[in-house]
Amino acid sequence: MISIVLVGADGRMGRAIEAAAATERDVTIAARVDQSGARRADSPDGASAARGLGGVVRDGDVVVDFSAPEGFRAAAEVCRARALPLVTGTTGLGTDDDALLDEVAKRAPVLRSANFSLGVLALRAAVRAALDSLPATWDIEIVERHHRAKVDSPSGTALALAQDAARQRGLGEDAFRHGRSGRVGPRQTAEIGLHSVRGGSWIGDHAVLLAGAGESLELRHVAEDRAAFAHGALAAARFLATAPPARYALEDLLQHRGRSGVHR
Repeated sequence: MISIVLVGADGRMGRAIEAAAATERDVTIAARVDQSGARRADSPDGASAARGLGGVVRDGDVVVDFSAPEGFRAAAEVCRARALPLVTGTTGLGTDDDALLDEVAKRAPVLRSANFSLGVLALRAAVRAALDSLPATWDIEIVERHHRAKVDSPSGTALALAQDAARQRGLGEDAFRHGRSGRVGPRQTAEIGLHSVRGGSWIGDHAVLLAGAGESLELRHVAEDRAAFAHGALAAARFLATAPPARYALEDLLQHRGRSGVHR
């Protein structure tokens, strides 16, 4: 049985992970950390059992973080100090946060992903394959839609798609164009457009538009339920529980799925 300390337990993804864990036989939520504090799962009255993550982290084999940048940093520092595996899907992180993950990975396995959906992995592979087959004159535009409460824009998945496309084209992130409000003049060839739509209860919708002269191609992934992400996060926790210290990507999990298991 793999015990998980869930950081961001009161968020949308935190609740989805807890629901997914209840359907799986080999994982359990040992402790929850949210804005109200840190508490063990067996606390009968739900009261905080400690002042912070450090007080409950001993109850878990893996820390799973879907919180905010501040929550991520606290979780990463504790994982670095205690050599605990860390799965994180928190978005809106910066270069300093990435460096912190490198430090954690010296002592424990770390897996960070902007999206834990297996379908998004397939979308990224399809985009790379399409760009390999198309002339460099084709334009690339990425449109993502999320619920009105999402705080970061563009989404981490849209950025990952843009980074994939930039590498294929030999471009840097200075080629990214975040919308075109007030822009005068034609679209430049060496740019990648990113457009964010916020409203309603969209869980996640990412479309990559590839446009040539007289024809176009659209590759799209639509998430219909957060359970798709939640089961992927639990599979990542299962994988890291026995992995050596290093930084991993979701692709590594799939390559070892015979050992880690992707349960549905």
